[in-house]
Formats: sequence, structure tokens, C-alpha cells
Amino acid sequence: MKQLLKQVFSSQKHLIRLILPLVTVILAATLFAAPALATGVYQIPNLTAGNNTWVLDRSEVISRLNEGKISSAFEDLAKQTDKEVRIVTVRRLDYGETPESFTKELFEKWFPTKETQANQTLLVIDTVTNGTAIITGDKVKPLLTDSIAESVATETVSVPLRNGNKYNQAFLDASDRLVAVLSGKADPGPPKITDNVQVEGTYKKAEETNQGNATAWVVGLLIAATVIPMATYYIYQINQPSSDG
Repeated sequence: MKQLLKQVFSSQKHLIRLILPLVTVILAATLFAAPALATGVYQIPNLTAGNNTWVLDRSEVISRLNEGKISSAFEDLAKQTDKEVRIVTVRRLDYGETPESFTKELFEKWFPTKETQANQTLLVIDTVTNGTAIITGDKVKPLLTDSIAESVATETVSVPLRNGNKYNQAFLDASDRLVAVLSGKADPGPPKITDNVQVEGTYKKAEETNQGNATAWVVGLLIAATVIPMATYYIYQINQPSSDG
């Protein structure tokens, strides 16, 4: 019986030695995966005035069909007015970065001088927080005033996002408004907000469920990383030869 127990414990020790490194790797990957997805200005490709890239969808939230529509509208605008508009989406910003600081840095990276900035408009969104920011050049401001630009970012884009993360609608609406204003037409204004009274459901949103699952995994792995070494030590102590022979 004693020999059988020793064989069982030996098998368990071998299994634990195999599992423990795997648990450690999974735990490290879980804890550090999110920061790795962060985006800094240095990761955005270089671009200059006149470049025909109008939408840089790093978050992949805009359909190809709608990205084509937006790009075509901005390209026509540039040909007719010399005013250039670009939209950038990122999943997550670097630690300490805000949509405003990121947009300013990217604007200055792409258009480093007052002359190259003059006809430019840059709209950026961080899709983790849905934070938005917009910046414009000096020759744009007489048409796209700071108040209209702010309204585009905080209302035209944000309202569809608050109503179900409708990114395609948000950017189509924003491009329509920007093109109209920069073409010298009347500002169509922000979308009308209607109050829909709804009874709050008891179901969880997808992001809440995902967050809960991720938390459960992390907690489970932390417990495993603590318990397994203790169990290994305990088994090791049991299998040590007795001092009494």
C-alpha cells in the first residue's frame, strides 16, 4: 500500500511539474496582453499632406463598404477645396495618453509645419473608451469653427456610439457633416437626440460578460499559481525518507 501511495504521489509530482510552467505562462499572458494592445503615435505610419489615405481604421470597426464611401467623399472634397480630412481609430491608447494629446501629437507628426497643417482636419477615436478628439488647421477654422468641430466629435460621432456602438453610422454622419461644412454649405448640425424610455433588462451586456470571464480566469490562475507550489512542497515533504529509518 505504501509503495502504491508513493507511485501515486510520484505521478502527481510529475504532473504538477508539467502543469506549473504552463500555468505561469498563461497567467503572464493574461496579465500583460491588454497593455500590449496599446497604440502610441510612434506606431502609426507616416503620412503627408496630399496622401490619398483618408481613413486609418486600426480598430477595424468600420466596414470596407463604408470606409470606401468615406474615403471617396474626402478625396472629392480635397480635389474641390484643397481641404483634407482624415479619420483614425485606435483600440487603446498608451498609458497616460488621452484622445486629445494623441490627436495633437499625430497631427504634428503628419503635418509638422503651419503650412502643411493649414488645410488639415484630423478626427481620432479610441474605441475602448469611445473617447474622441478633433484638430484643425488655420485655413479650415473659418468654415469648420472650433465649436462645430467640437460638436462633430462630441455629438455627431458620440451619439450613435452611445446608442449601441454604431461606428459605421457615427463616421458616415461625421463625414457627411464635415464635407458639407468644408464645402461651404450650411452646417446640418448634430443628430437629434430622442429620449427612449426603456425598462432596464436583467441580462448582461457582452462586454460585461467578457470582463467577468477575464476576471474569473485571472483570479483562478492566481489561486492556481499559489496553491500548486504549496501542494508540490507538501507532497515533497510527505515523500521524504523518515529520520527513524
